[in-house]
Amino acid sequence: MNLPKDPMLLLSVVNTKLRDQYTSLDALCEDMQADREKMETKLQNIDYTYDENTNQFV
Repeated sequence: MNLPKDPMLLLSVVNTKLRDQYTSLDALCEDMQADREKMETKLQNIDYTYDENTNQFV
C-alpha cells in the first residue's frame, strides 16, 4: 500500500495503522518501506510529532 501524499490523510492513515497494527513507527516504516524522516517532516509541517509513549502522532 502506498501512503497518501496529502499530510492530513497521511496523519489519519498512519495513526490508524499505529493503533491497529504496529507497535512502533519504526515497525510501520520497515514493513511499508516508508522513509521515516520524510514522513516525520511532512507531519511536522502540519504541527504533528511522533510520541513514542502513545505510539501516535500528536
